[in-house]
Amino acid sequence: MTANPRIVVGVDGSPASEQALRWAVDYAKAVGGTVDAIAAWEYPAFYGWGGTSVPADVYSPEELAGKTLSESVVKVVGDDPGVRISQRVMPGNAAGALLQAAKGAALLVVGSRGLGGFSGVLLGSVSRHVTEHAPCPVVVVREGQVAAESE
Repeated sequence: MTANPRIVVGVDGSPASEQALRWAVDYAKAVGGTVDAIAAWEYPAFYGWGGTSVPADVYSPEELAGKTLSESVVKVVGDDPGVRISQRVMPGNAAGALLQAAKGAALLVVGSRGLGGFSGVLLGSVSRHVTEHAPCPVVVVREGQVAAESE
């Protein structure tokens, strides 16, 4: 393990991603690492169809992703996380952004299902994709896993 390992974690505001963030922070504390919290954004496929588009000052997926990320970090770790946490909002789909951010990282942490998942599926499309293509080890945190262990 390298000194001050960088742990990348995907955050989309879902319960599973917030549990993944908690896991990443706890792990970073244990190994003397840092956390790189990533939120991805892209325009929806229907954006601008039919000649009507919402002005960027009304609907900005980048701003929404940044707000969701910062609110999740505060909700999960408060004002004093005990480790250095950087927050980055990256353009593109979640899997691609996380794979890009994970280059050179010691570990990538994701929730098992994000906001777009089907309730009966064990792994969401993002967690499945990153486990198959990541340049580093991947931890997938199941929804409910962290909360159940701390009770």
